[in-house]
Amino acid sequence: MAIPTPHIGAQKGDFAKTVLMPGDPLRAKYIAETYLENPRLVTSVRNMLGYTGTYKGKEISVMGGGMGIPSIGIYSYELFNFYDVDQIIRIGSAGALQDDMEMMDVVIGMGACTDSNFVKQYNLPGYYAPIADYELMNRAIETAKAQGTKVRVGNVLSSDVFYSADETVNQRWRDMGVLCVEMEAAALYMNAVKAKKKALCILTISDHIFKNVALSAEERQVGFGKMMEIALELA
Repeated sequence: MAIPTPHIGAQKGDFAKTVLMPGDPLRAKYIAETYLENPRLVTSVRNMLGYTGTYKGKEISVMGGGMGIPSIGIYSYELFNFYDVDQIIRIGSAGALQDDMEMMDVVIGMGACTDSNFVKQYNLPGYYAPIADYELMNRAIETAKAQGTKVRVGNVLSSDVFYSADETVNQRWRDMGVLCVEMEAAALYMNAVKAKKKALCILTISDHIFKNVALSAEERQVGFGKMMEIALELA
């Protein structure tokens, strides 16, 4: 496929080797304008904003990935396979499942359970367990320790369904020790390993499924500084 691709308007060389990928394109804009030096807009197709700049002298990009596996599946595939991106770090929000988790807790997704059919395209002879790149994950954990940020590391759920007709599903994932639910990590992890690239998902708890508490949209957009500062150090 030639670039620009159907979904990304950037030219060759416009993206850094490391891309931070929040779901919300406005969060990408906020990160670029708040944390990056000399950020420049490199793509705005469908208003899915992407920027490249520097952080502590290292080139880094940030781009929205949208909501759900089909969306991040497209953007991460094109970044890995057509723009020579080496690693994508998803930085997003998630709904907590475990009782000992609170608003703004930071979670690192070691593995990503999923109810998606995304994996079926590979025609594997069994079940596949999408996991983070170990090196990236280890660096993120050590960075969090150095910054004094407590993180939870474990399984997350990448679900295709936000409003489920089955009200028992969250309890069943919770019983299996899954920390929280989001909607993208599993596809990102599968795209990365297939392309022989690296991926990691870092999340901030924005609501609790069983406690009926949640952050506002504005708090989610601008309030995830600890997660962002971990991710920025991984470039």
